[in-house]
Amino acid sequence: MGSFGQTESPGNWIRLLPVGVAVITLLIPLSSGGFEKVSPLLLNEQLLWVSGGAGEVDTYRIPLVTFTPQGSLLAFCEARKHSSSDSGAKFIATRRSTDRGATWSPTSFIVDDGEVTDGLNLGSVVVDEETGTVFVMYTLCPHYVGCSVSSTMLIHSADDGLSWSRPRNLSTELGTKMFMPGPGYGLQKRLPPAQGRLIVCGHGTISGDGVFCVLSDDHGQTWRNGAALKSIPYNQPKRAGDFNPDECQPVEMPDGSVVVNARNQNAYHCRCRLLARSEDGCQTLPVESVRFDETLVDPAVAAGALLKDGVLFFTNPANPHHRVNLTLRWSFTNGSSWEPRTLRLWRGPSAYSSMTTLRGRVEDRKYIYVVYEKGHRDAYESVSFAKIHLYGGV
Repeated sequence: MGSFGQTESPGNWIRLLPVGVAVITLLIPLSSGGFEKVSPLLLNEQLLWVSGGAGEVDTYRIPLVTFTPQGSLLAFCEARKHSSSDSGAKFIATRRSTDRGATWSPTSFIVDDGEVTDGLNLGSVVVDEETGTVFVMYTLCPHYVGCSVSSTMLIHSADDGLSWSRPRNLSTELGTKMFMPGPGYGLQKRLPPAQGRLIVCGHGTISGDGVFCVLSDDHGQTWRNGAALKSIPYNQPKRAGDFNPDECQPVEMPDGSVVVNARNQNAYHCRCRLLARSEDGCQTLPVESVRFDETLVDPAVAAGALLKDGVLFFTNPANPHHRVNLTLRWSFTNGSSWEPRTLRLWRGPSAYSSMTTLRGRVEDRKYIYVVYEKGHRDAYESVSFAKIHLYGGV
């Protein structure tokens, strides 16, 4: 079985952290005994968006969720105007919670792409905790349907998600090669190397696929291209079994490396997750770092991954062929092994998922939050929000 990240035991993590991050080390259990109380339980759940053609929206898809430094939760999704198709006109929809997910604001549409043939695709949300700014990155014309030039776009909020900037086109900085962020969250490096860097990873075109990352070292003022883990064969049609990493979620590990957990689109090696590791803040993703985690069976889908207080969490439809059985797993060894017990969030049709957590209060150490696509007949009937109590099953 492949390794998600660092293979040292939790008791050795403290020696991997550099001087100056003692506050962080205090939050990480220093022995396996510290993990014994971790027993996730679904505390409550509510639907944030329901598809079905009401109003201006046909289908809600591609959910994202993030924290803010002020302690709010922000949820986002694509609001597909006329059909469930990946192409077509869309809004970016958002809702905001200031009470840890108990209640949510009404839906706001913060981006409207009009009536274009190949509209926006979410996307990734990344928080700069030093400035408090929340960025949302998305793509226009990602499928080249009725258009020929793709653009990577960025909006931001400087007031905890209450208002949003006008879209900014990053093509002059990143070029026009199609880059589709996420779906999921980007990260701000907390540890060296490249401490403070903003990192967003995503994938390329269908033929020119692979995992690609874009980077900012000036709090989102400018962006540049970083790591590239290209599909094989590159820029050529794919067959079953080809190496084809796709939608992805980066996670910073306790030693400062970044592990990218990716959709294994063509089931190279296994019907499971593909993992790549960067030691330089996602400047590079060496092919030598690629691993496969056969415990994380996967039907080729966007999945959630989150490291909280030394415990790694993962969500996906845990089935090798079908988008069903949305499951939460957890690991006390940075993903080199997974606990045998799991938490099923939904037995039925389910697809993309994303996770976040809040930090600051002691109370916030108890919870993680999951948004995911959920339905009875198909997975795209609704977007659901789940609050997970990490010690509720003890």
